[in-house]
Amino acid sequence: MDTALEVPAGGDSFAEFPTYEDFLNSQITSMDLYYLEDEELARQLVELGYRGSGEVLKREEFEARKQLAEASRLSKRSQKKTLASANKNLENYPFLEALAQREEANKTGKMTSIIFIRDKNAKGQEISGYIDFAHRLKTEDFEPYFTGKKRVLPKLTDLSFYNWETQKSTSNATPNYQVIADNASGLLFKNKRDRKIVNVDPKAARPGDNSSRVPIDSQGQYIQVVIYDHITRRKT
Repeated sequence: MDTALEVPAGGDSFAEFPTYEDFLNSQITSMDLYYLEDEELARQLVELGYRGSGEVLKREEFEARKQLAEASRLSKRSQKKTLASANKNLENYPFLEALAQREEANKTGKMTSIIFIRDKNAKGQEISGYIDFAHRLKTEDFEPYFTGKKRVLPKLTDLSFYNWETQKSTSNATPNYQVIADNASGLLFKNKRDRKIVNVDPKAARPGDNSSRVPIDSQGQYIQVVIYDHITRRKT
């Protein structure tokens, strides 16, 4: 028999019930039980659609909508991405604390920070480079960095990399920035969204429109750290 169920006010409230039978039971009133004196009979009348008015929901439709509601719930939960820096004690790590303060803005696209780091690699060689923080957040798990298991260092795949001992250098465009290397003003980065230039020359009066230069005192944990914050303004 093709059974059906009336959808109550609220539409998606069926998602609260584990089974179709539980939902049927929710439609039975104390008045129904008083006159019918049989819970099973009352459930059958609801199932057949003999009481109430409005949309009638078949068992198969109930199951389909319940699955859809569950998928929607899981999707919304996954969209609320937990920040890698959440619940981390970074009090003694000023550089990581500075990154934590910028993590959400870089994830949401409100800001695209460029990190300059100069330090030594595992071989003791001095290296330096510029990192697109927003891009790194999308392509790499930052949990190990915020827990101290890994150190944030420039890579060959970052915006810019230079090994002072081997003199090996690279530069790479990212989804957020274009690298302008051959320029009289030195190294420049062009934001691909608003086309604004970020000038990382420390001698420049200012790094550019909507940009700021923030030197970070890493308390000896790095040779030098500077963060260039660029506030992105979308075109309307």
